[in-house]
Amino acid sequence: MHPKYKEADRLSHEVIGAAIEVHRRLGPGLHESIYEKCLMRELELRGIPAENQVVVQIEYKGKVFDEELRLDIFVGKCLAVELKAIEDVLPVHKAIEISYMQLLDAPVGLILNFHVPMMVQGISRYILPGANLE
Repeated sequence: MHPKYKEADRLSHEVIGAAIEVHRRLGPGLHESIYEKCLMRELELRGIPAENQVVVQIEYKGKVFDEELRLDIFVGKCLAVELKAIEDVLPVHKAIEISYMQLLDAPVGLILNFHVPMMVQGISRYILPGANLE
């Protein structure tokens, strides 16, 4: 089991609850950056540690590159969260999320799409392969 899995799993449930609250208050149809600000505030009010617009470094064969690759929200240094306000989450979005998770050593990731009638329809949860196995 990944050493951060249990904490990331616990935090993912808390973040989902916070996202549902934000969506319940704001509804669909706003810009992604508004949901990001509101979700960060909701996480703060709930005492959930989170950073937004985290620069994701790329390490390749001993060299680290600082590219303009940014994760929307990194929760508890173990949960990668990407926010969307789009019609459909596409396979490319999932691939990007998995890449963020691998680069940040985050065993759990969420894509939260706020452009849905009910937030539960916009939640996609990912686990790195083998991260939850004993």
